[in-house]
Amino acid sequence: MGIVVGYVANPEGRAALEQAGAAAARLGQPLVVVHSRRPGKEADPQEAEQLRAAHEAVRARLDEAGLGHELREVPDSEDPAEDLIEAAESSGAGLIVIGLRRRTPVGKLILGASAQRILLDAPCPVLAVKPED
Repeated sequence: MGIVVGYVANPEGRAALEQAGAAAARLGQPLVVVHSRRPGKEADPQEAEQLRAAHEAVRARLDEAGLGHELREVPDSEDPAEDLIEAAESSGAGLIVIGLRRRTPVGKLILGASAQRILLDAPCPVLAVKPED
């Protein structure tokens, strides 16, 4: 078993990672951190360096917390939801953690497509978190 977390270097991704880390520590489970990159977003050297630094910061944070983890980067991902679902299935995860962004009143009528797909198709429970104000 384990916990799969969708990570992007933004407030929602950091909130998801924080909650996933807390759950992993509480349950004594390892983390599978999944970072999906959309196709056509080839990283320029500056973006590549920022991504590398973000991944190193995640590794350092999880190492410092003493949490077992695997960092999976999915370049040219067609479907981030599928990446998380596949990671959960392949690792036998007992929980998926995702971050949700705040939406406008009109936007609240529609849940993001990826979040909705994960919630409906995940093989295990899903914890959706939002960043603090």
